[in-house]
Amino acid sequence: VPGHEYAGEVVALGKNVAGWRVGDRLTALPSTGCGHCEACARGNLVLCPNAPGVMGGFADYMRVPAAVAIRLPATLSLADGALIEPLAVARYGLRQSDIGPSSRVLILGGGSVALCAIWWARRMGAARIVAASRSRHRADMALAMGADAFVPFGEGEEQRVADHLGGAPDIVIECVGLPDFLGRAIRHVGQFGQVISLGFCTAPDAIVPAIAARKAVTMRFPVGYTLSDFEHVAREMDQGHADPKMLISSEIDLLDLPAMFDALRGPNRETKVHVRLGREDG
Repeated sequence: VPGHEYAGEVVALGKNVAGWRVGDRLTALPSTGCGHCEACARGNLVLCPNAPGVMGGFADYMRVPAAVAIRLPATLSLADGALIEPLAVARYGLRQSDIGPSSRVLILGGGSVALCAIWWARRMGAARIVAASRSRHRADMALAMGADAFVPFGEGEEQRVADHLGGAPDIVIECVGLPDFLGRAIRHVGQFGQVISLGFCTAPDAIVPAIAARKAVTMRFPVGYTLSDFEHVAREMDQGHADPKMLISSEIDLLDLPAMFDALRGPNRETKVHVRLGREDG
């Protein structure tokens, strides 16, 4: 059963579980670890090749190992809890960069990971943040999440981005995941800049190494997160400048999920669709 961004309420406990009670609300890493590989040593259980995932969000009930469960603070709803995973993706990715108080940051994309990246770039102290996307209807949301400006893709894009940032970006976070966007990121980034790819493109994507070399660009491809990322997000969500629940564009019942999947395969204006299971708002 798929579904890796979820939150729920404990309805039963295993016989060896301690520290949890029926009625507690939680989210969890969608992965366990073998405890013996390099990924586990680094705390990134998503990349462990030897352990099963903890999936099942699209179901009425699921079994969650206590070792990867995160108790939700009382201030967070189940809807908040289901947003912890994408927020953790963006936080882990930005932690691989050198973002700091003087950083000029460009976020490529307007989807949920891009919007979460904007949220963290602002919280991590970036000096200026520009969001660039083909989806003009995401402009207001990008600004609300913390961007200083929104630039539509198109003619003169690089100059418009640089004008808003006060120079070429020091860090480009690629969150689109389509061919040519790594090249676009390299064209945008300034000398000695960084490109962080969170788009997870699954098709070949040609770049011109010489263009990157002339700028001494560093590129990284982070995937996953750690338990501490989940815990940090849970602590910080209700203390930020913006409410991440603005990412939720629709809430549907579980029985409506197949029709929603069909709709999402075509042009749509959804950002984050949450599935309700009849309890609270998660």
